[in-house]
Amino acid sequence: MAFSTDKKPPATPTPRSIVPDANTFDPSLPASKSGAGASNTTTSSSDTQPNCPFCHISSTFPPYPPTSPPSPFPPSTSTSPQPQTFLLLSTPLLIAFLDIMPLSPGHLLLCPRRHAAKLTDVLPDEAAELGRYLRILSEAVTRATGIKDWNVVQNNGIAAAQVVEHMHFHIIPRPGLREAERFTSTMFGRGKREDLDEDEGEELARRMRGFVTEVVREEEEERGLREKAKL
Repeated sequence: MAFSTDKKPPATPTPRSIVPDANTFDPSLPASKSGAGASNTTTSSSDTQPNCPFCHISSTFPPYPPTSPPSPFPPSTSTSPQPQTFLLLSTPLLIAFLDIMPLSPGHLLLCPRRHAAKLTDVLPDEAAELGRYLRILSEAVTRATGIKDWNVVQNNGIAAAQVVEHMHFHIIPRPGLREAERFTSTMFGRGKREDLDEDEGEELARRMRGFVTEVVREEEEERGLREKAKL
Protein backbone atom coordinates (compact mmCIF):
# COMPACT_ATOMS: atom_id res chain seq x y z
CA MET A 1 0.00 0.00 0.00
CA ALA A 2 1.69 3.18 -0.80
CA PHE A 3 -0.82 5.88 -0.21
CA SER A 4 -1.02 8.61 -2.80
CA THR A 5 -0.55 11.96 -1.12
CA ASP A 6 -2.90 13.71 -3.52
CA LYS A 7 -6.04 12.70 -1.65
CA LYS A 8 -7.02 12.05 1.92
CA PRO A 9 -6.63 8.38 2.94
CA PRO A 10 -9.55 6.73 4.71
CA ALA A 11 -9.51 6.36 8.46
CA THR A 12 -8.05 3.10 9.70
CA PRO A 13 -8.76 1.08 12.82
CA THR A 14 -6.33 1.55 15.68
CA PRO A 15 -3.24 -0.36 14.50
CA ARG A 16 -2.03 -3.18 16.61
CA SER A 17 1.31 -2.56 18.22
CA ILE A 18 4.29 -4.75 17.47
CA VAL A 19 7.34 -5.52 19.55
CA PRO A 20 9.90 -6.73 16.99
CA ASP A 21 13.01 -8.51 18.14
CA ALA A 22 15.79 -6.11 17.22
CA ASN A 23 18.49 -7.89 19.26
CA THR A 24 19.69 -9.88 16.27
CA PHE A 25 18.60 -7.41 13.64
CA ASP A 26 21.08 -5.85 11.26
CA PRO A 27 24.82 -5.94 11.89
CA SER A 28 25.27 -3.08 9.44
CA LEU A 29 23.38 -0.69 11.71
CA PRO A 30 25.13 1.34 14.42
CA ALA A 31 25.22 -0.31 17.83
CA SER A 32 22.55 2.05 19.16
CA LYS A 33 20.12 0.58 16.64
CA SER A 34 20.71 -3.11 17.25
CA GLY A 35 21.62 -5.36 20.10
CA ALA A 36 20.91 -4.94 23.78
CA GLY A 37 19.53 -1.66 24.96
CA ALA A 38 18.06 -0.69 21.60
CA SER A 39 15.14 1.11 23.19
CA ASN A 40 14.11 2.93 20.02
CA THR A 41 13.78 -0.12 17.79
CA THR A 42 10.16 -0.95 18.51
CA THR A 43 6.84 0.57 17.56
CA SER A 44 4.54 0.70 20.55
CA SER A 45 0.97 1.96 20.62
CA SER A 46 2.25 5.28 21.98
CA ASP A 47 4.36 5.71 18.81
CA THR A 48 1.40 5.46 16.43
CA GLN A 49 -1.68 7.48 15.54
CA PRO A 50 -4.91 5.49 15.09
CA ASN A 51 -6.01 7.14 11.83
CA CYS A 52 -2.57 7.35 10.19
CA PRO A 53 -2.17 5.04 7.18
CA PHE A 54 1.62 5.00 7.49
CA CYS A 55 1.36 4.02 11.17
CA HIS A 56 -0.90 1.18 10.04
CA ILE A 57 1.82 -0.02 7.69
CA SER A 58 4.59 0.25 10.28
CA SER A 59 2.44 -1.60 12.82
CA THR A 60 1.72 -4.38 10.33
CA PHE A 61 5.23 -5.21 9.12
CA PRO A 62 7.99 -6.09 11.63
CA PRO A 63 11.59 -5.16 10.86
CA TYR A 64 13.88 -7.47 8.93
CA PRO A 65 17.56 -7.22 7.93
CA PRO A 66 17.82 -5.48 4.53
CA THR A 67 20.51 -7.98 3.54
CA SER A 68 18.21 -10.97 4.11
CA PRO A 69 14.50 -10.28 3.52
CA PRO A 70 12.22 -12.95 4.98
CA SER A 71 11.10 -15.87 2.82
CA PRO A 72 8.28 -16.21 2.15
CA PHE A 73 7.91 -12.43 2.10
CA PRO A 74 4.84 -10.96 3.85
CA PRO A 75 2.05 -10.53 1.28
CA SER A 76 1.09 -7.09 0.04
CA THR A 77 -2.43 -7.78 1.30
CA SER A 78 -1.21 -7.81 4.91
CA THR A 79 -2.57 -4.28 5.35
CA SER A 80 -6.11 -5.32 4.37
CA PRO A 81 -8.76 -3.87 4.53
CA GLN A 82 -6.57 -0.90 3.62
CA PRO A 83 -4.95 -0.86 0.14
CA GLN A 84 -2.07 -3.18 -0.58
CA THR A 85 1.44 -2.32 0.59
CA PHE A 86 4.32 -3.13 -1.75
CA LEU A 87 7.02 -3.14 0.91
CA LEU A 88 10.63 -2.28 0.05
CA LEU A 89 12.32 -1.82 3.42
CA SER A 90 11.43 -2.38 7.08
CA THR A 91 14.07 -1.54 9.69
CA PRO A 92 13.60 -0.85 13.39
CA LEU A 93 13.46 2.88 12.61
CA LEU A 94 12.21 3.21 9.02
CA ILE A 95 9.80 1.78 6.50
CA ALA A 96 9.62 2.23 2.71
CA PHE A 97 7.03 1.15 0.15
CA LEU A 98 5.82 1.88 -3.38
CA ASP A 99 3.28 4.63 -3.95
CA ILE A 100 0.16 2.92 -5.28
CA MET A 101 -0.64 5.97 -7.43
CA PRO A 102 2.85 6.67 -8.73
CA LEU A 103 3.96 9.67 -10.74
CA SER A 104 6.44 7.39 -12.51
CA PRO A 105 7.58 3.75 -12.30
CA GLY A 106 9.44 3.17 -9.03
CA HIS A 107 7.92 6.14 -7.17
CA LEU A 108 8.35 5.24 -3.50
CA LEU A 109 7.85 6.66 -0.02
CA LEU A 110 10.30 6.48 2.91
CA CYS A 111 9.22 7.42 6.42
CA PRO A 112 10.09 6.85 10.07
CA ARG A 113 8.35 3.88 11.66
CA ARG A 114 7.42 6.04 14.65
CA HIS A 115 4.75 8.67 14.02
CA ALA A 116 6.36 12.04 13.34
CA ALA A 117 4.22 14.65 11.64
CA LYS A 118 7.00 16.84 10.19
CA LEU A 119 10.72 16.73 9.61
CA THR A 120 11.29 18.75 12.78
CA ASP A 121 9.55 15.97 14.76
CA VAL A 122 12.07 13.35 13.65
CA LEU A 123 14.61 12.19 16.25
CA PRO A 124 18.36 12.48 15.53
CA ASP A 125 18.88 8.74 15.08
CA GLU A 126 15.88 8.57 12.73
CA ALA A 127 17.26 11.50 10.73
CA ALA A 128 20.61 9.74 10.36
CA GLU A 129 18.94 6.57 9.10
CA LEU A 130 16.70 8.52 6.72
CA GLY A 131 19.82 10.08 5.20
CA ARG A 132 21.52 6.71 4.85
CA TYR A 133 18.56 4.97 3.23
CA LEU A 134 17.67 7.85 0.91
CA ARG A 135 20.96 7.12 -0.83
CA ILE A 136 20.47 3.34 -0.75
CA LEU A 137 16.91 3.50 -2.06
CA SER A 138 17.87 6.04 -4.73
CA GLU A 139 20.53 3.66 -6.01
CA ALA A 140 18.15 0.69 -5.81
CA VAL A 141 15.40 2.44 -7.77
CA THR A 142 17.78 3.51 -10.54
CA ARG A 143 19.02 -0.08 -10.89
CA ALA A 144 15.49 -1.49 -10.85
CA THR A 145 13.97 0.97 -13.35
CA GLY A 146 16.95 2.01 -15.44
CA ILE A 147 15.91 5.65 -14.93
CA LYS A 148 19.00 7.69 -14.08
CA ASP A 149 17.38 10.93 -12.90
CA TRP A 150 15.07 11.37 -9.93
CA ASN A 151 13.63 13.83 -7.44
CA VAL A 152 13.69 13.56 -3.65
CA VAL A 153 10.68 15.45 -2.29
CA GLN A 154 9.66 16.15 1.29
CA ASN A 155 6.71 18.39 2.27
CA ASN A 156 5.90 19.77 5.72
CA GLY A 157 2.37 20.93 6.50
CA ILE A 158 -0.83 21.57 4.56
CA ALA A 159 0.44 24.79 2.98
CA ALA A 160 3.44 22.83 1.65
CA ALA A 161 1.17 20.16 0.04
CA GLN A 162 1.59 17.53 2.75
CA VAL A 163 -1.59 15.44 2.97
CA VAL A 164 -0.61 12.41 5.06
CA GLU A 165 0.52 13.90 8.37
CA HIS A 166 3.31 11.40 8.89
CA MET A 167 6.64 12.76 7.72
CA HIS A 168 7.83 11.06 4.54
CA PHE A 169 10.17 11.44 1.59
CA HIS A 170 9.18 10.76 -2.01
CA ILE A 171 11.78 9.30 -4.34
CA ILE A 172 10.40 9.93 -7.83
CA PRO A 173 12.23 8.64 -10.90
CA ARG A 174 12.19 11.13 -13.79
CA PRO A 175 12.06 9.48 -17.23
CA GLY A 176 13.43 11.47 -20.13
CA LEU A 177 11.21 14.46 -20.93
CA ARG A 178 11.04 16.91 -23.78
CA GLU A 179 12.71 20.26 -23.16
CA ALA A 180 9.38 22.02 -22.62
CA GLU A 181 8.40 19.45 -19.97
CA ARG A 182 11.63 19.49 -18.00
CA PHE A 183 10.27 21.41 -15.03
CA THR A 184 6.90 20.06 -13.95
CA SER A 185 4.90 19.57 -10.77
CA THR A 186 6.32 16.03 -10.63
CA MET A 187 9.42 17.41 -8.93
CA PHE A 188 7.21 18.58 -6.06
CA GLY A 189 5.44 15.25 -5.67
CA ARG A 190 2.40 16.42 -7.59
CA GLY A 191 1.10 15.68 -11.07
CA LYS A 192 -0.76 13.07 -13.07
CA ARG A 193 -0.97 9.72 -11.31
CA GLU A 194 -2.00 6.26 -12.41
CA ASP A 195 -3.01 3.30 -10.27
CA LEU A 196 -0.20 0.81 -9.75
CA ASP A 197 -1.01 -2.55 -11.32
CA GLU A 198 -1.00 -5.28 -8.67
CA ASP A 199 1.19 -7.74 -10.57
CA GLU A 200 3.57 -5.00 -11.69
CA GLY A 201 3.78 -3.69 -8.14
CA GLU A 202 4.63 -7.12 -6.73
CA GLU A 203 7.35 -7.71 -9.31
CA LEU A 204 8.84 -4.22 -9.02
CA ALA A 205 8.90 -4.40 -5.22
CA ARG A 206 10.60 -7.81 -5.35
CA ARG A 207 13.29 -6.50 -7.70
CA MET A 208 13.81 -3.36 -5.66
CA ARG A 209 14.22 -5.33 -2.42
CA GLY A 210 16.88 -7.35 -4.21
CA PHE A 211 18.72 -4.20 -5.22
CA VAL A 212 18.42 -2.80 -1.69
CA THR A 213 20.14 -5.96 -0.46
CA GLU A 214 22.80 -5.56 -3.14
CA VAL A 215 23.50 -1.89 -2.32
CA VAL A 216 23.62 -2.48 1.45
CA ARG A 217 26.10 -5.35 0.99
CA GLU A 218 28.25 -3.16 -1.26
CA GLU A 219 28.17 -0.47 1.42
CA GLU A 220 29.27 -2.98 4.07
CA GLU A 221 32.12 -4.21 1.87
CA GLU A 222 33.30 -0.65 1.21
CA ARG A 223 33.18 0.10 4.94
CA GLY A 224 35.26 -2.98 5.63
CA LEU A 225 37.86 -1.96 3.05
CA ARG A 226 38.08 1.54 4.53
CA GLU A 227 38.59 0.10 8.01
CA LYS A 228 41.35 -2.22 6.77
CA ALA A 229 43.04 0.72 5.05
CA LYS A 230 43.26 2.51 8.39
CA LEU A 231 45.19 -0.36 9.98
